[in-house]
Amino acid sequence: MKTAVVICPGRGTYTKTELGYLRRHLADRALLAAFDGARAALGQETLTALDGAAAYSVARHTRGDNASALIYAATLGDFRAIDGVEVVAVTGNSMGWYSALACGGALTAEAGFGVVNTMGTLMQEALIGGQLVHPHMGEDWAPNPGRKAELLAKAAEIDARPGHVLALSIDLGGLLVLAGDDAGLKAWEAEIPPEQGRFPMRLSNHAAFHTHLQAPVAERGRARLSPDLFSQPKLPMIDGRGAIWWPGATDTGALWDYTLGHQVTESYDFTDAIRIAAREFAPDLFIVTGPGTTLGGAVAQSLILAGWRGMGSRTDFQTRQQTAPLLVSMGMEDQRAIVTKGDAT
Repeated sequence: MKTAVVICPGRGTYTKTELGYLRRHLADRALLAAFDGARAALGQETLTALDGAAAYSVARHTRGDNASALIYAATLGDFRAIDGVEVVAVTGNSMGWYSALACGGALTAEAGFGVVNTMGTLMQEALIGGQLVHPHMGEDWAPNPGRKAELLAKAAEIDARPGHVLALSIDLGGLLVLAGDDAGLKAWEAEIPPEQGRFPMRLSNHAAFHTHLQAPVAERGRARLSPDLFSQPKLPMIDGRGAIWWPGATDTGALWDYTLGHQVTESYDFTDAIRIAAREFAPDLFIVTGPGTTLGGAVAQSLILAGWRGMGSRTDFQTRQQTAPLLVSMGMEDQRAIVTKGDAT
């Protein structure tokens, strides 16, 4: 049996093409009903209504309180649908850490939903700052550490200006996700030449995640979410620092503290999490759960940056994928079939 590390996506992955994802793929209807009930009790729109909408709405579906819950439910449903492979560890990108906690067994499905829905709602209510994305790799995905250092130095220079905040939010493979206040983001957009026809890209309905600006949100989250929700994981979990939380050896109080502290207010190193996943667990496959397919590129770029199995460029990765696939994206129906037996319809 092949081994796999499962990777949970973060915000921005439930897009127009994912509308109906829960209807198509979440087999546990009782679990969906429980999530719907929890949201209805808070006066929030149910996931069934959001997922079953006649049309996708950026204003409605990308809100933090809606998007986070939709993505979590889709991720958990996909994780439970995996069959025929041995999952040896889990990790995630940004909000995907909350999903990884549930997939790894440190949170029950319901507790994980409570964490995701609470934090998504708190972030939407506060909506402090924003995020943008900019590449440090070219379209060939060849590592360019000099360019990365140059861009990070520019972000630090803008951040040092009076009345400006700009910092690395997520180290995301070949992309830098930067977060800050409006002045910091606008300075970057004005001073960094456009690249690849779409960067720098401002992210809609995103706050300044993983920066000190989120300290008030972290504080409110800690007040609402008890350490008692957390338990020993059943699978190793790799966090946004590249640290591993091992079954039977996890300080659950420290896990709560990291999840609602450092994970909220400090930068998230997804690239390092993937490097650690590759080197510590050497899986046959990296499985990215749905919804969406956008995280696959960042995983591939992270593996290239780690020098995994001699890959040094996009061409190397694509050649490897064609001959002996190592990345499975469950948001793609043909790849999904590799690691599942079937879904709800």
